Amino acid sequence: MPLGLPYRRLWLLTVLLVAAFAGLGARLVHLQVLRHGELLEKARENTERTFLRQPRRGDIRDARGNLLATTVPVKTVCADPTLIGNRQARVAAVLAPLLKTNQTYLLERLQLRVLRTETNGQPVFDKHVVLKHKVRLEEWERIQQAMAKEGFGCEGRKLGRKDRTFLRNLQRKAIFTEDDQLRVYPNQTLAAHVLGHVGPSEDGKNLEGKDGIERVLNSKLSGAKGWLQTERDHGGAELVANRQQEVRPSDGLNVVLTLDAGLQYIVETELAEGLREQEPISISATIVRPRTGEILAMANLPTFDPNKPGDVADASRRNRIITDLAEPGSTFKIVVVAAALNEGVVRLQDRFDCEHGRFLFAGKVLHDLHPYGILSVEQIIAKSSNIGAAKVGIKLGQERLYEHVRNFGFGHRTGLPLLGEISGIVHPLSRWTKLSISRIPMGHEIAVTPLQMVMAMSTIANDGKLMRPMLVDRLEDDEGNVVAQYKPQFVRQTISPAAARQMVIALKQVVSTNGTANRAKLDHFVVAGKTGTAEKVGPGGYERNKNFSSFLGFFPADDPELCISVVLDEPKRSHVGGLTAAPIFQRIAERAANYLGLRPDLPPAQPPTEARARVSHTGPRLVAQARSNL
Repeated sequence: MPLGLPYRRLWLLTVLLVAAFAGLGARLVHLQVLRHGELLEKARENTERTFLRQPRRGDIRDARGNLLATTVPVKTVCADPTLIGNRQARVAAVLAPLLKTNQTYLLERLQLRVLRTETNGQPVFDKHVVLKHKVRLEEWERIQQAMAKEGFGCEGRKLGRKDRTFLRNLQRKAIFTEDDQLRVYPNQTLAAHVLGHVGPSEDGKNLEGKDGIERVLNSKLSGAKGWLQTERDHGGAELVANRQQEVRPSDGLNVVLTLDAGLQYIVETELAEGLREQEPISISATIVRPRTGEILAMANLPTFDPNKPGDVADASRRNRIITDLAEPGSTFKIVVVAAALNEGVVRLQDRFDCEHGRFLFAGKVLHDLHPYGILSVEQIIAKSSNIGAAKVGIKLGQERLYEHVRNFGFGHRTGLPLLGEISGIVHPLSRWTKLSISRIPMGHEIAVTPLQMVMAMSTIANDGKLMRPMLVDRLEDDEGNVVAQYKPQFVRQTISPAAARQMVIALKQVVSTNGTANRAKLDHFVVAGKTGTAEKVGPGGYERNKNFSSFLGFFPADDPELCISVVLDEPKRSHVGGLTAAPIFQRIAERAANYLGLRPDLPPAQPPTEARARVSHTGPRLVAQARSNL
C-alpha cells in the first residue's frame, strides 16, 4: 500500500536529520580527533605568548657617586598593518612628525605583508612591524594622543558596529610599543674613552658594550633576562589567571670607578686649552694616585660623545693612552738613573764628563741640546743630558739595564681593565747593537705607551713599589650593597726605597730655575718631574720637526698624592716638553690641588697664579648636569 504524502515527508525529514547529524558528527570527529593537535596549536599561537623581559643595564658612577652612564626606559614603536585597513597614508602622515621619521618610509612599512600561506590557502599577515626604536616615553604619549584624536576619514559619519570596531582598533591597537632601553651619558664627552659606548646586541633585542668599561664589564652591567609565558584574550589583554610561568629579570650591577669626575673635568678643560694653544694632532693626560695605582682621570683629545659614537672618525674613539706607541725620549732617563742608583753603580753627586755636547760612541756621535761639561748625576737629570744618561747606562751595563727596564713594567701590559692596551716594544738583549746601551737610556730603541710611563713615574713616587693601575673600585646592586670590592694590587718592588728617594731629590731639580721644567712649578707645592721630547719614527727613520712632547710629575714631592702625565703629538708652537706639556701640567695640578683641598708643603710666597685662581666646583655641577639631562 503506497505511503501517503505526510509519511513520505516524514521519512524525507528523518533522512535529512540523520544525514545532518552524521555530517556534524563527522565534522566533530575531524576537528576533535583528526585535527585536534593542529587546531590546539593554532589556538595557542593566537592566545599564548612568551615575552622576554630585559633587565635594566647597570649604572656607571665615579668615586664620588656622580652618574657617568645610566639607562632610561624608552619604547620601540610598532604597528599591526592588519588593523589599519586602507588608512596607511593617513597613519603615516600622523606619525611622521611625531617620530621624526620620513613619511614615505613609514608608508612602506605599514603595507600588508604575507608571512606565509596556510595549507588551506589562507594567508598569514605580519602583525608586528617595527617603526622606530628608542622612542622616549613622553613622545609615545603624544603619539597615543594623536592617534586617539584622529578620525581617519570617519568624521561626521554615522558608523555601524563593524566600522566602530575598526576605528577603535585603529586608534588604540594598530600602533603599539615594546619596552626598550636607552643608554645615556649625561655628561656627554666626559671620560668617553674610559666609559666606551654601547650598541645593539647580535639579536637586536638588548644593549651590549662595544668599547671601554661598557664592554669589559658587559656581563656585570647587563644582568640576566627574564621571561613571561601567559595567555591573552581576543582583545589582547592578558588573562592573568592563565599566566603559566614567570621568571623575573635580574638587573645589571652598578659599576663604581676610581675616576673622580671633578678631576676628569679639570683635565679635559685644560687639555682643550692646550689643544687650542699648541695645535697638536692629539693630546692626552692621566692622573694616578701613586700609593694605590688608582686612575683618577684619563683623557684624550680629540674625543667623542658616547651618546653618538658614530658621529666621529675611529681615531677620535681611540684611547691613545693605552693604544699608541712612541719612543719616550728623555722621560725614560728616570729608568736608567733609578736603576744605576738602585744597583749602587752611581750616587747623585758622582760626576760625568758630558763632552761639551758631542760624544763619539761605537762609531756614532751622540749630541746634547746644549753643550755641557762636567755634570753630576743629579744635574744630568735636571738638565736632561743625553750624553750623561748614556754614560750612566754604559756604567750600569746592558744586562742590568734590561732587567730594570722589564721590572719597571715596560714590554708588558699594565693590566688596566680596558681593551686595546698594547705591551710596547722592548727588544731582547740578543737584538741589542753596540749602540743600544747608549741610546736606550735617552729613550730611543724602545717604544712605550703613556700609561706605562706614568706608572713608572708613580713607582718612583711610591718608594719603588710598582702598582697595577686600578680603574674599577667596586660593583654594587640596586640597593647599594657591595657585591665585589677591588683592592690595590702590588706588582713588585722595582727599586729600593732609598734609591727612589734619591731619584726624588734629582727630579725636584728638574722643576726649578736650573731645570728643564721651570714652567711646571706650583705656588704651594714642591714638584718632582721630568720633561720629554722625542722625534717620531717613520718608515725612513726619524722625522724632522715631528715630535712627541711630554711631562711627568708628582706632588707634593716628598709625600706624593698625585702623579700626572701630559703628552702632545706634534705640537705646532714648540716641540720642547718643558714649554708645551709642563705648563699644561701646572694648570691641571693647581686646579686639582684646589679641588681636592691638598695641604700645601710650601709657605705662601706670592699671589696665586691665574691657573690656581680658577677654582673648580665641578663635582656638584656634574651631578646637577646629570640630573638635568636625563
